Amino acid sequence: RVAVLSGGGSGHEPAHAGYVGTGMLHAAVAGDVFTSPSADAVLAAIRAVAGTAGALLIVKNYTGDRLNFGLAAELARAEGIPTEVVVVADDVALRDTVEPERRRGIAGVVLVHKVAGAAAAAGASLAEVAREATEAAAQLGSMGVALGPCTVPAAGRPGFTLGEGEVELGL
Repeated sequence: RVAVLSGGGSGHEPAHAGYVGTGMLHAAVAGDVFTSPSADAVLAAIRAVAGTAGALLIVKNYTGDRLNFGLAAELARAEGIPTEVVVVADDVALRDTVEPERRRGIAGVVLVHKVAGAAAAAGASLAEVAREATEAAAQLGSMGVALGPCTVPAAGRPGFTLGEGEVELGL
């Protein structure tokens, strides 16, 4: 069966490891907090779970994720592992000012995990799993909400402040 993989920077758990299981992801690759996993780590995951049916990488639309997952896909193909990539760009917070291809991939990626995982579990080919994931990604729209700020370890301080009873919508 087709192996379905995803991943990204840590800090938004249970993503992505929480979505590994029957009918979902076969593997999740985690980077450091807010940092994409390396291409080597992604390639190691592909090697660990992909069989002859190949691998589908579901990638959120961030530069580091696209570069590292894309490079890993190229390396896997060079090793003879059929590999496809689907990019999820579902953030609609700035839909009037940001072109669709430049939008971030956020919470909607979980639904793409499920669509692709179910197709793979049903025995669909790599091309079909990729097509279904691509179609699902194209129909998604998500918006982030923060109930409080996060602290990026390298910065050592919160990235923004919220007053009592405030939320940040579309961050």
